[in-house]
Amino acid sequence: MKILFTGGVTGGHFYPIIAIAKEVQKIAKEEHALPPKMYFMAPGPYDTRLLFENEIEFIQAPAGKMRRYFSIANFFDLIKTFIGVIKAIISVFSVYPDVVVGKGGYGSFPALLAARLFNIPVIIHESDTVPGKVNSWAGKFATRIATSYPETVKLFSEERTAWTGQPIRYEVTQPIKEGAHEFLKLEKEVPIILILGGSQGAQKLNDVILDLLPKLLNKYQIIHQTGEANYKDVINTASVVLEKHEHPTRYRPFAYLNELALRMSAGVSSVIVTRAGSTLFEVASWGLPSIVVPIGEDVSHDQTTNAFAYARSGAANVIEEKNLTSSILDFEIDKIMNNKDLQENMKKEALAFAKPDAAKKIARAIFEIAIKHES
Repeated sequence: MKILFTGGVTGGHFYPIIAIAKEVQKIAKEEHALPPKMYFMAPGPYDTRLLFENEIEFIQAPAGKMRRYFSIANFFDLIKTFIGVIKAIISVFSVYPDVVVGKGGYGSFPALLAARLFNIPVIIHESDTVPGKVNSWAGKFATRIATSYPETVKLFSEERTAWTGQPIRYEVTQPIKEGAHEFLKLEKEVPIILILGGSQGAQKLNDVILDLLPKLLNKYQIIHQTGEANYKDVINTASVVLEKHEHPTRYRPFAYLNELALRMSAGVSSVIVTRAGSTLFEVASWGLPSIVVPIGEDVSHDQTTNAFAYARSGAANVIEEKNLTSSILDFEIDKIMNNKDLQENMKKEALAFAKPDAAKKIARAIFEIAIKHES
């Protein structure tokens, strides 16, 4: 059995693929089948260590991003995509997988086109409420389609589409409480707010947190993922803002939270302030109340629709970036922290939304289609 995964160039595409691949391997073992040969085709490997650990062979195929606005970069990216398609056709013919699994993003286009040309079964997964260009196109011929949000099902062929939720690696879904206070250097008796601005950080969110910091630290402890690019500026500003504060050690900024630090932060936090990317599904799996601040619609329309779709479940409140101020964020945090009944309801709705078996469901469909094609 040969399975080719393909996706864009972000963690939101890559990590769900790893989650699905792990489940495919488990199912093959349970079914006493030979271990599947698995491949990942994309412009770059994203994380070579995880590919190696999960016995996934990387196949490089360049792809260019097509912008909605005029840019000279579109011309060069068109050439890049053409080269990627040629390489994908050659590689897919050479490997000839039993199924191709697309996670979306422009990086998946060459592999999906090659699968279409060779009539290889395709399964796609859409993480956003509104499908991206590549998945919208691939949805017209995909054998099976999975979505993270229930609203998205009606945007595809409903008889071939299922709301599975977002595939998440099992390890990430397991918060760690034991030893977390010591590891993160936190006080045990003071409530904790976790701020997740995404791996790249969020400048406006960081600015609002810094402005609000003296007030927040009188009531809470703050774990703040600032983003690599913003980390130095944030700690420099924080040192000035908190110079005479009574509780400066209650602020714990991190450029990036690795898997262990993230799980420990989730284990001890009461409320999470987050963006509306794939992190939303990790937050849901932890069963924690959240305040979602989507990237502005001028940059990402998907995040706004994702945020409100999640909020409709009752698990979160939304503050649009254009409305984000320190006073509004302070009010929303206090509203949740001072209402135990609201907290419990938000926790319950978050867990209901999470769908922890998403990776397993998708892996089962992949396995069955691959077996049928192989025979």
